[in-house]
Amino acid sequence: MNISVIIPFLNEEESLKELNDWIVKVMQSNHFSYEIIYIDDGSSDNSWNIVEDISAKDKNVKAIKFRRNYGKSAALNSGFEIAGGDVVITMDADLQDSPDEIPGLYEMVLENDYDIVSGWKKKRHDPITKRLPSKLYNRIARMMFGIKLHDMNCGLKAYKNEVIKNIEVYGEMHRYIPVIAKWAGFRKIGEKIVQHRKRQHGVSKFGVERILKGYLDILTISFISKFGKRPMHLFGALGTLIFLAGFVIAGYLAYTKFVMAEYKMTERPLFYFGLLAMVLGTQLFLTGFLAELVSRSSKDKNNYQIKKKLRLEKKKESKQ
Repeated sequence: MNISVIIPFLNEEESLKELNDWIVKVMQSNHFSYEIIYIDDGSSDNSWNIVEDISAKDKNVKAIKFRRNYGKSAALNSGFEIAGGDVVITMDADLQDSPDEIPGLYEMVLENDYDIVSGWKKKRHDPITKRLPSKLYNRIARMMFGIKLHDMNCGLKAYKNEVIKNIEVYGEMHRYIPVIAKWAGFRKIGEKIVQHRKRQHGVSKFGVERILKGYLDILTISFISKFGKRPMHLFGALGTLIFLAGFVIAGYLAYTKFVMAEYKMTERPLFYFGLLAMVLGTQLFLTGFLAELVSRSSKDKNNYQIKKKLRLEKKKESKQ
């Protein structure tokens, strides 16, 4: 199969039929073998019934319906699990992503051997309240993770199948899939300028809470990518430094008491800063120790990405 198209959606009943017809037209005109996978993320309108009707008429259409809203990351991850195409395309269901971009994305992945190609909505038809936070987080992400993408959160992306089978997307991490993929060893990441269309139906799901979530997601993905398998390197180092600072303060105060005959050591604010530093340092060190135990006990503690193997087939044991 050439292409799997994964489309998560929430209350997009006005757009689904038009979107599906458009995708089918593009696939047939380019002679692609394909599947379209819809993920209903807990819609409360007539969206699922429309998808059922589409699937009944087209054997290339598959669908999953969540019992409630779990978020775009969960929807994408469920789609990744069942996608069978050589190239996997993700796009939004609101008709703002153009299916006409699919052949170009497919070609970049196959002919240029990209692991991921991310769309870049260079000219956006979104309100400034959505564009400004997006620009801010993209700039921060480029600085922190070294991935030169202008629009990391663009819903229109293309992946090699092996990429989506070797990453897990959860929480709100769909915004940083290129970072997760790079962390997993897929480093050839490119971008393509794509058309961004005005929303024709429904309402945007963007809200103020996504600004806070974006900030927290950057911190989370940064921590996981750097210290996910070695938390002691962060907590242990911080704890040791803070404890040593408190120990130095305690040593200085002890010197003033026993050498300089300073008897009001406990009345000085510095005494309590030193005590607090030693307590916090110990707690951070123990946190790192416990995090290391949890990490070492996880089922994927030695789960490393392997690209190729040579002559490592299991030999059949000869019967005695």
